[in-house]
Amino acid sequence: MAMTVIWTGMTALSLVCALVLGNQAALAPAAMEGAAQAIQLGISMAGVLCLWMGVMEVMDRAGLAGKLAKLFRPVLRRLYPDFAGDKGVMDTIAANVSANLLGLGNAATPLGLEAARRMSRRTPGVASDSLCMLVVCNTASIQLIPTTVAAVRLAAGCETPFDILPAVWVTSLLSVAVGITAAKLLGKLWRD
Repeated sequence: MAMTVIWTGMTALSLVCALVLGNQAALAPAAMEGAAQAIQLGISMAGVLCLWMGVMEVMDRAGLAGKLAKLFRPVLRRLYPDFAGDKGVMDTIAANVSANLLGLGNAATPLGLEAARRMSRRTPGVASDSLCMLVVCNTASIQLIPTTVAAVRLAAGCETPFDILPAVWVTSLLSVAVGITAAKLLGKLWRD
């Protein structure tokens, strides 16, 4: 509902501005050009996302996803101590982290929602510290391969869409570190 109001407001504002400024003739071609560019961007992003979703599926079937989850388990147990013994929750979180590392936000979202749903069973109606930590880690997500950003850059005509890797690694590590620290500190302050 909110998006309907926002889009309707933006469209109405565009029409009013075009009328006031006398640019009515330019409005329709600009709208059509923007729609065409949106379709092109969507198709190019879909191709890249399909590729990486396929890679994730191959990893899963080959057992690499399970091995990756096993690799993350010691760190995840420290981040989510309330669920360290719950294999279902920890496996879902590990899969979510794996998808985020590959820059697959679209694949990570359902996994994160499933982990949150499983976590919320213990404390219905209340966000536990572990659930808050999951939200923080998903929002800040460490990415080794920023697939979605690279797809947008490629669609925009960039010849080297992955040349942003060092900047992505530094910023995502910093954002996760700050997010985890803030979540831990606020969790302690809230209890005291």
